[in-house]
Amino acid sequence: MHLPNQIQGLETVQNDKLSWVNIEKPTRDKLDIISPKYSLHELNIEDCLSKNQLPKIDRYEDHIFIILQFPTTQKEKIFQRFSQLSLFIGKNYLITIHQGDLKPLVELFQSCKYDEHKNKQNIMGNSPGYLLHSILDTLVDDLLHILMKIIGNLDDIEDAVFDDKVAVAKEITILRREITTLRRVVLPLKRIMSEIISRDVKKFSSSVEEEDLISYFEDVNDHIFKVLEALDESKETIEIYKDTDFMLSSEKTNKILSFLTMLFTLSIPITVLGTFFGMNIIIPGSVNAGDTILDYVPLTIITTVSIGSAIIMIWLFRKFGWMNNITK
Repeated sequence: MHLPNQIQGLETVQNDKLSWVNIEKPTRDKLDIISPKYSLHELNIEDCLSKNQLPKIDRYEDHIFIILQFPTTQKEKIFQRFSQLSLFIGKNYLITIHQGDLKPLVELFQSCKYDEHKNKQNIMGNSPGYLLHSILDTLVDDLLHILMKIIGNLDDIEDAVFDDKVAVAKEITILRREITTLRRVVLPLKRIMSEIISRDVKKFSSSVEEEDLISYFEDVNDHIFKVLEALDESKETIEIYKDTDFMLSSEKTNKILSFLTMLFTLSIPITVLGTFFGMNIIIPGSVNAGDTILDYVPLTIITTVSIGSAIIMIWLFRKFGWMNNITK
């Protein structure tokens, strides 16, 4: 077993002349150790200590500095949050700085640290460009796994949307947020990958392997493009499910309101009849029937006002077009 070299307590893997320095949970003391050795800019050091930097590339004469963001996964969730990955790439070294929650990257480093020489050679190669490709390829593959979980959740929501007994509004909202947030990470990743391919591969690779490295990076970029394309399709799909769920919920609500309206309508005759008999007026056929026609004048006035009010409302409803759908 080949144990890694140590740079004053920092984990380092050496493969011939190539060094991979991995710093988890960076602190000012840790970064001050490597900063003089590799001539790192102070502003880049501050960016590494910050957790909310936007993805970017800074280019210098002897190295480049890259900030990327990748999602961190959990068993019960598609992803919990995003973790910042900072990289310094020089002629014979690559430094990765992160919070230790990028599980694929941690496993990749441990594989180089403790596994046999052949596996380390396959991961690191002979140049920082090849190692950078291995790191990005591993993290993008993890994005594909997250994407598969999103597609699986979309299939589950599709079945639930058309089930009247299941409410999926919350699940749809959460998945929409996750898709949108993931797109915000993949879009700058695609842009930075294109810049690396067009401008930076030759800076950290030999002339012999430069053409092959470009092909490797283009393959990773193709995977990123597929992830972004699938996210766009998922975004359209979840919007359709949102609209479908809203329409079905509205239809269900309308059915309930229609039932309640019919129930209320059926109760109107007995309500009106009970109202008349509850009034202190003389009604034909009641126990206090009147002797003359004048005794029924209050009843006539009330009936006329009620019928007149109904006729006026029907006329207004027709004028406003509220009864068009009923009469058609």
